[in-house]
Amino acid sequence: MRIAIFASGSGTNLQSIIDSVGDGNIDAEIGMVLSNKKDSYALERARKHNIPGICISSKDFDNRGGFIGQMLGTLDEYGIDFIALAGYMKKIPPELIAKFRNRITNIHPALLPSFGGKGMYGIHVHRAVIEYGCKITGVTVHIVDEQYDHGPVIAQQCVPVENDDTPETLAEKVLAVEHSLYPAVLQLFARDKIEVDGQIVRILI
Repeated sequence: MRIAIFASGSGTNLQSIIDSVGDGNIDAEIGMVLSNKKDSYALERARKHNIPGICISSKDFDNRGGFIGQMLGTLDEYGIDFIALAGYMKKIPPELIAKFRNRITNIHPALLPSFGGKGMYGIHVHRAVIEYGCKITGVTVHIVDEQYDHGPVIAQQCVPVENDDTPETLAEKVLAVEHSLYPAVLQLFARDKIEVDGQIVRILI
């Protein structure tokens, strides 16, 4: 499996995937890292590990067709057959979803379908969880489809919310779970252990 990792920010989940590939815990190769931000630290992480780091932003194109063509062409150029979103803050174009159907994953810092959708990312999620009074939150890895945070759920892991948690302390606890859960799910894909049937995901023994 040859993965492209899409990231917009600092890339801590990217780093956990890089480390897991390096340790032999994901039977895959990271073919490229793509960001929509030129100053994303995710691109710097990629370069430190001799992984091509590429910025493609819709703002740099006069029309949508040119932007989509550049993304598809770049993925083809690097021989990508799987995409892992790791803090990528743009909606994936339907043309990419169609080409990589059931081969694009995302990680979300809550137990979907709760606390998902447009605008629900990062610290905003953890603040909403605490304000709602939840005692349990967690992490979800899911297939990406045409709607925000909607595709079939592959794996979830719970994280307790303590009475003294702040959005920041909760974010730290959830992130630690993300860093272990996401590589484990990617390894299932690398070993062809995931079967998707509509909204149902089966993990094969």
